[in-house]
Amino acid sequence: MGVAFVCPSLSAQEAKQTFAAHALPQNSPQAGVDREVSLRTLPRNVLQDQKDIWLFPVQLGKGRHWLPTLLVTGVTAALITADPHDTPYFRRTARFEGFNNAFSGGITAAETAIIPAAFLVVGHFRHDCYTEKTALLAGEAYADSAIVDVVMKVATRRLRPSDITPSGKFSDTFFRSPKSLSGISTSFPSGHAAAAFAVATVFSHRYRQHRWAPWVAYGAAGVIGFSRVTTQAHFPSDVFLGAALGYAMTKFAVLRPR
Repeated sequence: MGVAFVCPSLSAQEAKQTFAAHALPQNSPQAGVDREVSLRTLPRNVLQDQKDIWLFPVQLGKGRHWLPTLLVTGVTAALITADPHDTPYFRRTARFEGFNNAFSGGITAAETAIIPAAFLVVGHFRHDCYTEKTALLAGEAYADSAIVDVVMKVATRRLRPSDITPSGKFSDTFFRSPKSLSGISTSFPSGHAAAAFAVATVFSHRYRQHRWAPWVAYGAAGVIGFSRVTTQAHFPSDVFLGAALGYAMTKFAVLRPR
């Protein structure tokens, strides 16, 4: 017998917590609420998100979001230029050996996935719709980041730093990986960083009435992103773009007030 997750569209408890998080009176026109989400609507929500994400150039064509787009593009380009100079340091040093053991790829992926799963279980058994929906929104954000990550990895086919031989060049890495068909074995962008910042954005948004929540969420995501550089799984530019995409897709697609 399956487990049923039953929550009203917006319970009194969730409404109270949502408006408290926004710090706005309930009759304020600015006091939007997060989208309705359930196990039943989750696939539909992800499809709608993907439509909004891939049609983002239409928004640029209308003159919207140019400043953050140029900023992210410029920083990513600068980091790509710097990658051949900063990445070899992490190849040579043994300073992060203990850190890498604690924050390996498998461990950080499990940590990113298990937090929304734990909130979903806790919210269900405590009959806490706000916690339950937070977990589902985090799962939606995770799925969105994973889809975009796989498409970009297949398209760019960038070598990972660990794929480059000790005598190889770190400056000619795009469209070089023979592993592109797998969609997960290439480098650009970092899927771990995208997923970590996507989940962190949901939790920092939904629990932002607690001042420590954004610090903990984004701090943990930042550590996960940094670990992808020290383990030689990604270049710094991969991690930056992954983090930016995870944040932006979640903020402007998943969490856009309805």
